[in-house]
Amino acid sequence: MRDEAAKRVELVFSLFDANGNGVLDSEDFDLMTGRVLEAATASDDGAQDAVRAAFRRYWTTLSTELDANGDGVISVEEFRPFVLDPERFGPTITEFAEALSALGDPDGDGLIERPLFVSLMRAIGFEEANIHALFDAFGPDADDRVTVATWAAGIKEYYAPDLAGIPGDQLVTARAV
Repeated sequence: MRDEAAKRVELVFSLFDANGNGVLDSEDFDLMTGRVLEAATASDDGAQDAVRAAFRRYWTTLSTELDANGDGVISVEEFRPFVLDPERFGPTITEFAEALSALGDPDGDGLIERPLFVSLMRAIGFEEANIHALFDAFGPDADDRVTVATWAAGIKEYYAPDLAGIPGDQLVTARAV
């Protein structure tokens, strides 16, 4: 696993620990889902349902694959190797990437405007300066929009253990706000 990928995993674990108890549990995914949906009020019911299902699947996949002792929580040590395993976690990430990026396109034009992108990413817990750096790395058009496909691909790349120098690395670089 590349150092960049390890840093991305550590960050996503800390963000998904929405209740701050040091482990991932089902409450974390309920809290995260609520925050993301609150930022996506313009999205239709179908898009919101898809995000709910994607967060649910994310948790279900983690708990099924990693919670061998049945205690209902996932530690960072359990999380690290699994989440970067494309064969074990790839389909879950694909569903999550497609649902989250579609949520950012409430008008269905295939484009995501910066303000909604920022709102959704802040709801997940990323730092605003890093969110803007990521959006810029995606190469927005003259109207400050990126495609749904670009964001979905960026999410999938974020979880790739062998990639470095990707737009998602902008999220783990310390930046002044």
